[in-house]
Amino acid sequence: MRMLINVPETVVTDALRGLAAAHPELTVDVENRVVVRRDAPVAGKVGLVSGGGSGHEPLHGGFVGPGMLSAACPGEVFTSPVPDQMARAAAAVDSGAGVLFIVKNYTGDVLNFDMAAELAEDEGIQVAKVLVNDDVAVTDSLYTAGRRGVGATLFVEKIAGAAADEGQPLERVQAVARQVNENSRSFGVALSACTTPAKGSPTFDLPPGELELGIGIHGEPGRERRAMMTSREIADFAVNAILEDMPPRNPVVALVNGMGATPLLELYGFNAEVQRVLTERGVAVARTLVGNYVTSLDMAGASVTLCQIDEELLRLYDAPVKTPGLRWGV
Repeated sequence: MRMLINVPETVVTDALRGLAAAHPELTVDVENRVVVRRDAPVAGKVGLVSGGGSGHEPLHGGFVGPGMLSAACPGEVFTSPVPDQMARAAAAVDSGAGVLFIVKNYTGDVLNFDMAAELAEDEGIQVAKVLVNDDVAVTDSLYTAGRRGVGATLFVEKIAGAAADEGQPLERVQAVARQVNENSRSFGVALSACTTPAKGSPTFDLPPGELELGIGIHGEPGRERRAMMTSREIADFAVNAILEDMPPRNPVVALVNGMGATPLLELYGFNAEVQRVLTERGVAVARTLVGNYVTSLDMAGASVTLCQIDEELLRLYDAPVKTPGLRWGV
């Protein structure tokens, strides 16, 4: 096993220690595994809390900071954080304006965030939730009931985070988050399997010369396995799958996301093909983001997320953000 780690048992702890050293603007509770923006709680501001299994970095801890999340809870690799982490995060960011839980639709995350909401409410914290379920590839996969939550998580956290930083009330921040999720669709493809530190070998078998269309961010099966395709062919398949599920009405913000092991040279080339398909389909693109944002350890591949956007959502998307993983306007 060739990994830049000490031992599998301390991978998450070591990463959190490194995050703390690199980003003093964050408060990183390594023992309890909670990452909080240092100025929290901010008076009159809704707190935004998300989290999930580690291995998807910069999601979620890399998106903590002004304009995005107030706190994040990293679990073990591909494993949900526990309710105590989430309740502790809610308490750390609650200013009295309430807390919004942003939850990817994976069974463990949903159950644990539900329990955490009960714990927080017992402490007098008002909690609202939004479920992210944007993946059009499959329904009822290995980890989910219903659609998986993938790339749209970034858009939900960014846009709702901007609304919260403006001082909008909890009900409005939740409504914005739901609108973004409802307006977003994603589709991913794997060119190789990922390797978890605990297993030390690929999590699924993907023979040389083949790819998996519609993969999940934990290596879950997709729609079908095919012989290797060109970037152009993959873009046609992915974008058309999204637009079949969400006929375009408004301009979109596009995310061309790497799964962890795909270099930017390939991602930008893939983005060129995604943009071509959108142009051919008459879809206006308001903004484009290219890079590794919602990853799956060392998986090679990419995903496309499209979010239909109006003037207000675009204004919130463009608002300043200052986090380890996403930064502009500051």
